[in-house]
Amino acid sequence: MIRTDALDQLPVRTAVPALERALDERGAAVLCAPPGTGKTTLVPLVLAGLTGGGPARRVLVAEPRRIAARAAARRMAWLLGERPGERVGFTVRGERVVGRGTVVEVVTTGVLLQRLQRDQELAGVDVVIIDECHERHLDADTAAAFLLDVRGTIRPDLRLVAASATTDAAGWARLLGDAPVVEAQGVSHPVEVVWAPPAGPVRPPHGMRVDPALLTHVAAVVRRALAERAGDVLCFLPGVGEIGRVAGQLAGVDAEVLQVHGRAPAAVQDAVLAGPSGGRRVVLATSVAESSLTVPGVRVVVDSGLAREPRTDHARGLGALTTVRASRAAGRQRAGRAGREAPGAVYRCWDEAEDGRLAAFPSPEIKVADLAAFALQAACWGDPDASGLALLDPPPAGAMGAAREVLGAVGAVDAAGRATDRGVRMSRLGLHPRLARALLDGADEVGGRRAAEVVALIGEEPPREYGDDLAHALRTARRGGDGYAARWRQEVRRLTQALGSAADTGTGPDDAAVGLVAALAFPERVARARGEGAFLMVSGTGAELRDGSRLRSAPWLAVAVADRPAHAASARVRLAAVVDEGTARLAAGHLRFSGEEVRWADGDVVARSVERLGAVELSVRALRNPAPGLVREALLEGLRREGPGLLRWTRDSEQLRLRLAFLHRVLGAPWPDVSDGALLDRADEWLEPELSRASRRADLGRIDAGQAVRRLLPWSTGEAGRLDELAPERIEVPSGSRIRVEYGGEQPVLAVKLQELFGLGETPRVAGVPVLVHLLSPAGRPAAVTADLASFWREGYKGVRAELRGRYPKHPWPEDPASMEATRFTSARLRRD
Repeated sequence: MIRTDALDQLPVRTAVPALERALDERGAAVLCAPPGTGKTTLVPLVLAGLTGGGPARRVLVAEPRRIAARAAARRMAWLLGERPGERVGFTVRGERVVGRGTVVEVVTTGVLLQRLQRDQELAGVDVVIIDECHERHLDADTAAAFLLDVRGTIRPDLRLVAASATTDAAGWARLLGDAPVVEAQGVSHPVEVVWAPPAGPVRPPHGMRVDPALLTHVAAVVRRALAERAGDVLCFLPGVGEIGRVAGQLAGVDAEVLQVHGRAPAAVQDAVLAGPSGGRRVVLATSVAESSLTVPGVRVVVDSGLAREPRTDHARGLGALTTVRASRAAGRQRAGRAGREAPGAVYRCWDEAEDGRLAAFPSPEIKVADLAAFALQAACWGDPDASGLALLDPPPAGAMGAAREVLGAVGAVDAAGRATDRGVRMSRLGLHPRLARALLDGADEVGGRRAAEVVALIGEEPPREYGDDLAHALRTARRGGDGYAARWRQEVRRLTQALGSAADTGTGPDDAAVGLVAALAFPERVARARGEGAFLMVSGTGAELRDGSRLRSAPWLAVAVADRPAHAASARVRLAAVVDEGTARLAAGHLRFSGEEVRWADGDVVARSVERLGAVELSVRALRNPAPGLVREALLEGLRREGPGLLRWTRDSEQLRLRLAFLHRVLGAPWPDVSDGALLDRADEWLEPELSRASRRADLGRIDAGQAVRRLLPWSTGEAGRLDELAPERIEVPSGSRIRVEYGGEQPVLAVKLQELFGLGETPRVAGVPVLVHLLSPAGRPAAVTADLASFWREGYKGVRAELRGRYPKHPWPEDPASMEATRFTSARLRRD
């Protein structure tokens, strides 16, 4: 029997007529409704004609998480007085509860993508609702893009609804062709904000690490909230590990402590969503409870202020979740949970002053996540670079490039980026392409059943208590009776069925099979030991095991799960399997190099015959007669790294280079650019034949750089003969001395004793540029600097004369230097002469 009273209490009912009109007129709409208004439960029932008397339609509701999909289907079935699988059902990965009469089906966005790839028309479906689209999950963005493509080409009658828990709907409205935005007002009760920052300093989150001091503080705030407020407490934490640690610190509180996250057993999830059964409850939850789920009985929210987002180090092939500060939008969503049923309070575990500095919204997953699965979906859709997809944010070019490299390596796409038959099969396994490759190829090597077991283990990382040894974790899962083991067995069954006839059990020891499958999934993470629990991956990234790990003595590892904390030199291994060199060679064979390697290393040419897997050297021996071309390239690399200073530069050759640099700067062509980069670019023109005769660093040091650089002078035009005229090495001054010109600065510099310039009225010029005259005392110390001698004689000389004539009385200091003959000598010498 339909629960009419419960349906009538859902605030979204007032917006339903406007939503139906929008769909009738435009075929698409954005529905904005706060959490708890019924957008996830009432709207699908009305659009399907199950309530309200409208026409019968088949409705597909896409949720971002499995737990939310199950909960939404159960709630709608309850409102109809039915059980899931009748008129309302659900499908998530590994579980399908539908019947012949099902007209509303709730699926995860991942399942929706699989359906669209198999049946672009979505035959029999009249309406698709993408729920919680404001969370910007990659699967939801991709599904929306595919649906818009379908609607614009083959199914103009398909109705689309983007349902959001926030009012930030303008982008989605534009994406849906300027679709109408329908807003529903929620029944919100006032929520008091209590700022509860830690008393002492707390280290910011770092990778997956959260300061234990913050978790201790969060537990203390939960206790405080229980003492100060009535009702159940909902506490937001970033992940499963933090939930477990805070739960341990709440032992003994006068309340039932429950844990809600994607890995929680279904019975626990059901108990939380069913509401209080007598005593008080403390519900420790990840962000899954922000908007996807309704937790009855909650009057208080404790917000740790942290969340988890995906990050990918594309250069090293390392992807992981990282802990970040939750956005202000997430904070509002979390706080709203306290005011769903009555006035409530939110305890925020940070300072009020910090709040304004938080990001406004969470990062769209397409901007930060590993895009290999997305790129494969796009390739199978027929748009390999995703340029034709209607997306709120385009995928970053670098991330897409890295994704296509992965897809090419596992055989999922061809050279043009189009999906291969193998790639299409991989896309339908519901796995990351790396894991799909490991499943398909691993089945041939170790048997389908065992390949499925290992892939299921890697695909959903086991609890920490399973350890970091993948083979040990497999044995634990096989005999385990916990929630993770149950989900693992379910996923193994799904993958085994997907393999079909290939899913035999295989032979050989488990440890070898586990290592091979892990290595097939992540060949660039195959790593060789280099002592003290440290390893080097073939990608070139260092990796370290935790103290006490049973894997520390392994010669080789296949690293299944690793992350690289910010600013850390090495990755941290969280799950790996022991392999031997043969397995490493098999899995990472495409990264194998064997041949002559001549390069510049440690300051000289190193020539050797080498075999390596990526960065890991397998065998090395010295090379007696390396190819001359390779030697020359190594020497050029040395010059690029260390500069032309490796050559022999005398004072004259250095001065020649400075003179040429001056002429190039002042006159330009044909005078050559002699900067480091330009010299190396023209090495063929000035360093030959000496460079081709050299074989090591010492040979470079014997090359006369000055003689070599002269080859760049403009000999063919005849201008080379004017070098000494335009940029002379020395200038003759009135005393008869030939003074060296220094060309290292912006202006040429002439440093000369003041008495040697008596009678010179104009400043000397070089290539039309006045030199900067450094006037020296008789002792050679600076007395004045000028680029205008005439002005100096008129205005500056008198002061210099007054200062120096007493200090150097033996030298001439005439009042009128223009009438005095220039000299290098003292007054007495002049008289004798």
